[in-house]
Amino acid sequence: MYVSSSPGLSLLALVQSTSERSLPFPLNSENRHSFCVARSGIYHLFRALRFAKGESVLVPDYHSGNEVSAIRAAGASIVYYPVLRNLEPDLEVLSRLAKSNPRVIYVIHYLGWPQPLREIEELCREHGSILVEDCALSLLSDIDGKALGSFGDYSVFCLYKTLPVPNGGLLVQNRNILRDLSELELEQCPRAAEAGRSAELVLEAFRSRCDGIGSVLSGMKHAFGQLMRAAKVRHVPVGNIGWNIADVNIAMSSVSTTVMGGLDYDQIRHRRRENYLLMQSRLDGRVTMLRDDLKSGVCPLFFPILVQDKRSAAEALWKRGIGAVEFWNDEGSLASSSSGAGAKFLRAHVLELPIHQDVTRSQVEYITDQVLRLELQPVQ
Repeated sequence: MYVSSSPGLSLLALVQSTSERSLPFPLNSENRHSFCVARSGIYHLFRALRFAKGESVLVPDYHSGNEVSAIRAAGASIVYYPVLRNLEPDLEVLSRLAKSNPRVIYVIHYLGWPQPLREIEELCREHGSILVEDCALSLLSDIDGKALGSFGDYSVFCLYKTLPVPNGGLLVQNRNILRDLSELELEQCPRAAEAGRSAELVLEAFRSRCDGIGSVLSGMKHAFGQLMRAAKVRHVPVGNIGWNIADVNIAMSSVSTTVMGGLDYDQIRHRRRENYLLMQSRLDGRVTMLRDDLKSGVCPLFFPILVQDKRSAAEALWKRGIGAVEFWNDEGSLASSSSGAGAKFLRAHVLELPIHQDVTRSQVEYITDQVLRLELQPVQ
């Protein structure tokens, strides 16, 4: 059996007409700007905010690195605040740091779970700070029916982490509209990059249902991709950790726009939650879970477990056809001296198990069976 780490793309979705179904936030926001990747939106937002010398941004010490690179490239100074093992900030430390009146408080909603926005919004009001919500990992999640990303002044989303699209990042302006963003001129997404990533998603969908032939086709696609890179055909990576200033003005592809118009977002949210709860029930008490709660508004990105050795566990699961991912391993030079104990713990132990909308009940059962066979040691 093969279970992809992310949802695949059907051939029908590539050609179907736009659905009349209403789109959810942020896809229906009037003041949205689309880019090939979310980090480009972060860069342009912080450029448009025009930071003066000495103005700072409070950023969580648990991050991917891409958002930090984008903020710094835009000219803003970063001060880190600690994130605890439960994926929430140390509010006592954050409150103390906020007394310096930072220009921006930057919040990351991890894996679909919301941050304590009531307390953070109050800090922003008290100190005159701008609230930016990073929802790259939390598309389709809400608090009491209000979408994450609609609370702050600005928000950013990474679409391809949740949806079967080749690329796509959104920057949303909820208030204090910045004219510089409206005047941006973006270049078309390179056709080769658009086609290559779309082909990968189609093959992933096929392989998840027919592993043998799909594996052969995926190998052929990988070899072709290597030839294209050797020929120096422009490649715009997505889903990677890295920063390239040359790619910040690339627009989202037309394929992404077409596919998003026909998706059933209620079904996507429902299937992710259903798979999460099934996996939770089968693993409860037998592995160390990062979160044991799933409030009504959470659309989980994946099922996070804590393991002693992420590399060995991930490799063992991949050999069994399961797309397990070592989540945010490397803190890198950008934060190596600034990460607290909570962030270091999370980087060392969080392993990602797929529960996306393409995962079937039998695949969830297969994943949990294989995880249990590893006899993972508890993480304290």
